[in-house]
Amino acid sequence: QVQLVETGGGLVQAGGSLRLSCAASKRTLSNYILGWFRQPPGKEREFVAALSRVTNFQYYADSVKDRFNISKDNAMNTAYLQMDRLKPADTAVYYCAAGLSVRAVRDQDDYSDWGPGTQDTVSS
Repeated sequence: QVQLVETGGGLVQAGGSLRLSCAASKRTLSNYILGWFRQPPGKEREFVAALSRVTNFQYYADSVKDRFNISKDNAMNTAYLQMDRLKPADTAVYYCAAGLSVRAVRDQDDYSDWGPGTQDTVSS
């Protein structure tokens, strides 16, 4: 089991940027498929982005495509989510997730390990 901890959340004005980090321990993150999910206030948790294990193919929700970028640094054992041109609708608790056997990258049930989450608030 890999342990994940997200950092980098905070308060930002609309149009601004935030970079979330997801530090992994106990396991090598390069062996996992990585995902970012978010839970807006009063709503269900939803898929944001994912990164495949070997080819580093990126997947994005339509709502964040062309604004967010998922990446990882194997040497640092850390995943990232760069978020640009933020909107108030991006306000949520953001979670990173990892899984060894993920069939559907947009399905949170396929991920085995989760961080505690970090709050991002975008003001208008």
